[in-house]
Amino acid sequence: MTPDDYVLLDSGDGRKLERFGKYVLARPCSQAVWQPSLPQSAWEQAHAAFDRADGNQWHNRGALPSAWTIRIADIAFKLSGTDFGHLGIFPEQREQWQWIRETVRRACETRGRAVQVLNLFAYSGGATLAAALGGAEVCHLDASKGMVQWARENAAFNGLQQHPVRWIADDAHTFLCREVRRERRYDAIILDPPTFGRGQNNEMYKIERDLPETLRLCRQLLTPTPLFILLSAHTPGYSPVVLQNVLGQAADGLGGTTASGEMLLTGAESVLPTPSGAYARWTAAQ
Repeated sequence: MTPDDYVLLDSGDGRKLERFGKYVLARPCSQAVWQPSLPQSAWEQAHAAFDRADGNQWHNRGALPSAWTIRIADIAFKLSGTDFGHLGIFPEQREQWQWIRETVRRACETRGRAVQVLNLFAYSGGATLAAALGGAEVCHLDASKGMVQWARENAAFNGLQQHPVRWIADDAHTFLCREVRRERRYDAIILDPPTFGRGQNNEMYKIERDLPETLRLCRQLLTPTPLFILLSAHTPGYSPVVLQNVLGQAADGLGGTTASGEMLLTGAESVLPTPSGAYARWTAAQ
């Protein structure tokens, strides 16, 4: 695998300093409550910075191109600075993308067919691309038409424009209920629900209220020989244990195992790893 174009350079005082390809950015990171390791001068050399204290503003945004491309976990992504300080990628997911790609690849070889993967709250498509590169046929769903288009562009950057991917912009529960009625089934389901979100028709999603129902619907969509369910979240308080408990209940009776952990932003060995969400994975018995 080629080296990543993403590196965490430093973190602390509620901030993180990251390199995305040629560009170094300073952005908020609420969990970085420790002191930075690098001097202030290193932070001041960032090409651009995003601050919530100043009313969610970019500083020196003009130093960034309107869009640029990097590779992470051997996947190409288009990046662009959004008004919310995001770039179109969550690099803390890279270990999950590597795991998805390898797990899907092995399953396709073992089963002698393309496994069917559903990716919910799919954002710019990192998990979709990982599954597709592993050989899966994928259904990619996000409530934002703009993000679905962004994911399609990422697919093209990876030579996947002709790969069997269903690109759908819809509310998650509306879509899941429709799939249940149609009796469509998936071998693996990936979901990264937001703390709060809205669907195409102003449907409201709140993770503390809706996650159990989301998982209940997902359970109904599994094939008789499911492969895995991968749940991740960036919601404060939703620790690895919380996600493992709720996913374990949803997968009760399926056998297999459930594991969990923190998602981390990482850099060189001397750089403190920075927590950025949690994940839980149910996998079938091998």
